[in-house]
Order: sequence, then structure tokens, then C-alpha cells
Amino acid sequence: MPRVAKELSALEVKRLQHPGTGRNATFAVGGVSGLMLQITPNGGRTWLLRATVGGKRREIGLGGFPDVTLAQVRERAREAKDLIRRGIDPVEERKAAQAALVSARRRGLTFAEATDKCLAAKLDAFKNFKHRQQWQNTLQTYAMPELGQMPVDEIAVQDVLRVLEPIWHSKTETASRLRGRIETVLSWATVAGHRIGDNPARWGGNLKELLPAVSKIAKQKNQPAVKIEDAPRWFAAIRQRDGMGARALEFAALTAARSQEVRGAAWEEIDLEAGLWVIPAARMKMEREHRVPLTPEAVTLLASLPRMQDNPLTFPAPRGGEMSDMTLSAAMKRLHVADISAGGTGFVDRVSKRPAVPHGLRSTFRDWVAERTHFPGDMAEVALAHKVGNAVEASYRRGDMVEKRRAMMAAWADYLSGKDTAGAAVVRIG
Repeated sequence: MPRVAKELSALEVKRLQHPGTGRNATFAVGGVSGLMLQITPNGGRTWLLRATVGGKRREIGLGGFPDVTLAQVRERAREAKDLIRRGIDPVEERKAAQAALVSARRRGLTFAEATDKCLAAKLDAFKNFKHRQQWQNTLQTYAMPELGQMPVDEIAVQDVLRVLEPIWHSKTETASRLRGRIETVLSWATVAGHRIGDNPARWGGNLKELLPAVSKIAKQKNQPAVKIEDAPRWFAAIRQRDGMGARALEFAALTAARSQEVRGAAWEEIDLEAGLWVIPAARMKMEREHRVPLTPEAVTLLASLPRMQDNPLTFPAPRGGEMSDMTLSAAMKRLHVADISAGGTGFVDRVSKRPAVPHGLRSTFRDWVAERTHFPGDMAEVALAHKVGNAVEASYRRGDMVEKRRAMMAAWADYLSGKDTAGAAVVRIG
């Protein structure tokens, strides 16, 4: 029979000392066969269990002394022996448990934390600081109140819906971009091992079944536009107004550009000599560079603007930052009210009868092309930076595309200025 070690008391274990020579010393403490206290020459003490696992002798660590008491280590040793009798390796089981704990902690990452890590990982994908800030601001404003403190592995479709539904109809474009950004964060979290399963913010075959398509909502809520026949009168009125907001509106009308593109315009994007405005992809809705031919009227307008020292913006706000969208909206509204006060009918949309807004100027331009000219509709879509068919788009992106559109924009400027446009040329692609 194997020798059974004497069962030492807690005091006896405490009194055990390294003999002073050799390497680590081990002492059987009894109570469980194979249970040892190991003492290093420097006095460090750890618990070991010597046992046969799968036909091999193993030394299994059970913790340090005195953090793990004698009573506790004997209980641990008994549990380990029980696992061995059932054919389970205690060391491998412990590794698995630790891995599961690490995995659980990683999956416990909150959406707010995942957003920060995702943005850091994608830093090179952002063309400029402003684009990154737009990303953060949208998520911070709309997603964080609902999702910020939720672990990413617990976020489901219904949670994403709670974020999107309140603004899906009222702020459709913002909501659509927000959905894509939530999807990106959760996609990053999945690849990084913080969650598993389908992405609850995915559109196709997922949210598409629960929310109306953006295109359908856009058709239901067209922006009020100045009527074609009122456009020259509106343009004459805006030219009589002072202020940077009025100049930005005038420029927006001449270029058929979006408000945000005009408000963010920088002098470095504009070549007055060539009559060309190149808007970088980072500032475009379609995230592709857009070239805008500038008419003589647009060049004259820009040349008359003051340039503020250390401010790159073409249409800066009074305090030097970027002009707000409300500035343009307010200038448009004042123009409408002033026209009514002077005995006019104001500037209202032909269908909805609502006062026209800055974005509606793009619709006025598109209607003018369709109803008053022979310029191809696809050319107007390119001028508006809309997505068009691949073949058409490829044709317009050749070297002569800007000059073809330059003729169209010149005719548009003539119309706004009250000049005869009956002879608007037919421009063919090819």
C-alpha cells in the first residue's frame, strides 16, 4: 500500500520552511493524496496536486498560500480528483473556463465602446475630420440614448427599430445614414469577436421588411420648390438682398448644388480662372468627387466676396464658422414674406402650395431642364450629383462632360437672369 501522508494542521503548514539548499522543496500536507505545499528558496509558497491524468503524471497548481487556505485547497484537491475519476482533465477544464470568461467579457463590450473602437480602426477611411465628426455626432444624438450602454451581443432588430422609427419619416436621409453606421459598428463588433449572429441593422431581408423604403418616403415628401415661371423674379429678389446668406442662396441657385455643399465650400476647391468648382468626395452625399462648371455670373459673384484671413470657407458665418442650414432657410423665408408684403404672391410650390425652401431650388432647375429645354435629362441628373445608369455616367465622366454641362448651366443662368432662352441648344451624348 502507498504511504499515506500525515494530515498536517494549518499551524503546522504555516511553520514549514525551505531547508535552505537545493531548488524548490515540496511537503505532503495530507488530507488528500498527492496534495503538496511547494516552497521556493525565496519563501514563495504554492499548492500542488500530484495526480495521474490520462496515464501521465501531472502537477496541477491549486493556488498560492496563504491566499488559498489549507481547508480551501483540500476542497479544491478533492474536486480535481473527482474530475479525474470522471475522465476530465482539470487543467484543460480550467483553461476552457478562463477562455469562456475572456470571451464573455469581450462580448460584454457596450455599443458606445464598440463605436469608439470601430472609429479608431477605420480612421484611415475618413477623408477628413469633419466626416468623422458627422459619424460620431449622428450616432451620439440618435443611437446612444437607446443603444449606448447595451452590450453589442444583446442588440436585436427591435432595439435598432427603437432608434430608427422616430425619425424614419421626419428625417429620412439622416435615419438612412444612421442605419448604415449602426450596421458598420455591429459588423465590426462581430468580426472582432464581440458578438455572433446576423447583423440586426442590416437592410436587405431584415429592416427592409419593417420600414418603408427611403425612395418611397422621398416621393411622398418633396421639398417645396420655386415655380419655374417665378424663378427669374425670385432670383432678381435675392440679388437685391445683402448678407452672406443671400449670396450663398444665389450661388446655390446658379450651381444647383445642395445647401450643405455650398455652406461647406472652401476657396481651395474653386478655380475662378477655369470657372470650376471641384467638391471632394468626402463632402458629397454619394461620396464621389463632383465637378461643377461655374458660369460667368457665378464667377462674378465669388470674385465679389470678401476673403477672411485664416478662414478657408467661401460663405462663412458671421463668427467665422460654417454657415448653418437655418441661415439659408431664414433668408428664403424672408424673401417669400417680403414679396407678399409688396403685393406679390410669394414663392410657393406649385403642387403643395407651401413656401419654397433652399433645397427646392434643385427641383426648380430639374423642372426647367425637363419642361423648358432640350438638354438631356441624364445630364441634369449628373449636374445634380444624382446616381444615374452606369453607361450614361461613364459617358458623362469623359473629359468633355464639364463643358457640355457648362452650356446647360449657362442657359440656366440666362433664364434666372431674365434673358431669352428660347434657343437653348440640344446637347447630345457621344
